Amino acid sequence: MSTQLYFIYDSHCPWCYAATDLIDEVAQKLPQINIHFLHCGLYDGEDKVTKKAIDTVTEITNAKFGKPYLAKLNEAKDSTLAANLMGWSQNKCPEKSLKILKALQHAHFIEGNPELIASDVAEIVERLKLSAPSKSLQSEKLTKDAEFCMADIEEIQEIIGTQAIPALLLAHEDELVLLNHNLYLLEPAAIVDAIKQEIA
Repeated sequence: MSTQLYFIYDSHCPWCYAATDLIDEVAQKLPQINIHFLHCGLYDGEDKVTKKAIDTVTEITNAKFGKPYLAKLNEAKDSTLAANLMGWSQNKCPEKSLKILKALQHAHFIEGNPELIASDVAEIVERLKLSAPSKSLQSEKLTKDAEFCMADIEEIQEIIGTQAIPALLLAHEDELVLLNHNLYLLEPAAIVDAIKQEIA
C-alpha cells in the first residue's frame, strides 16, 4: 500500500512557510510518498501577521523574510487566491503543487507580493506553464476545488484532534501518525529519517 503525507497549511502563514522545507525534503528523498497539499484558507483578509510571530519563526527555523514583506506586516493578509490556485493544482496537476507553493511563498514572504489578483501571480503562472482557469486566480470567493480541500481538512482535523497548522499527517498501511514538525524546523532533512522509521 502506498504511503501518503497530508500537508495542511496556509500559503500566507509564516510557520507553514518554514514547514514547506520539510515537505521539500520528503519530496526529494522519498519520492514514493504521495504528498497531498491541503490549503486551509486561514487568512481571509481580516488577520495580520505580527512582528513577534516573524521574530519567533526566524529564531527557531531557517525561514528568511524579505524587506518588502516585513514592510507590509501591518497589512491584513488574504490567501484566498492562493487557496484557489493550490486547490486547482491539487485536483488537476498535483505533481506541480510543491513548485507552485514554493513560488507563491517566495513571492509573498521574500518579495512582499500580496497575491490578491491575477496579475500578482501572472509571472508564476507563466513560468510554471500553468493552465489555471481565471476562477482560480481571484480572491473574491473560494472555488469548488478549494472547498473540496477544506472538506478534506475538516475530516483530517477530526481524526487528529487539532486545527493547528501546519499539520503533517503520515498515512501508512492502517497507521496514521501526526508528525511533530517542530522537531525538524532547523534540520529539515531529519524528517526523512523519522518517516523512514515510521514506514519501516
